[in-house]
Amino acid sequence: MNAPDRATEFWDELYEKRAAGTPTVNPRLAEIAGPLTPGSVLDLGCGGGGDALWLAARGWRVTAVDISGAAVRSLRERGEPITALRLDLAEDFPFGDFDLVSAQYFHTPFELDRARVLRTAAKSLNPGGRLVVVDHGSSAPWSWSQGTQFPTPLEVAAELALDPVTWSIDRAEAGERRATGPGGQTATVLDHVLVVRRISEAGR
Repeated sequence: MNAPDRATEFWDELYEKRAAGTPTVNPRLAEIAGPLTPGSVLDLGCGGGGDALWLAARGWRVTAVDISGAAVRSLRERGEPITALRLDLAEDFPFGDFDLVSAQYFHTPFELDRARVLRTAAKSLNPGGRLVVVDHGSSAPWSWSQGTQFPTPLEVAAELALDPVTWSIDRAEAGERRATGPGGQTATVLDHVLVVRRISEAGR
């Protein structure tokens, strides 16, 4: 089995197990996107669809992508006005210009040039648009990512190597929150939050 097939199988198995639950929005995204005027949004690695559904309910035009066909099918079956696409971001990127790109816990145990994907996402923003990257800063007890060393927000920003004439770093910080796992268990976890805003048309 090649790497893309292994990745698809891994994420399909995970989201098939969680399909019965009700997806909820990631709280960091709700905090950041809540005050924004709705426009076009791209949800990278949409997973169970909680973020896409929350955004659509608030008037955003949502494109949601994931490598997992199970995740995409589940989102489509909810019948909401969301464009849900099965896409391997290691190989492709959705076409379009966006006012918001959301990358919530966009981690994988499989090979992925994450910096390239996020750099492409930043370049897809309209002027004034934001790239919101919320990463794990620590692993919850129920996570597959035990033992992983996660980059800080400033390290992620440095990897993107974006021209400050075109993009500004509006937020780069870490914060704790109380998280609930798929089995109802709870733990205090650390989030890394990076918000990049496009301030110029340059670089298109």
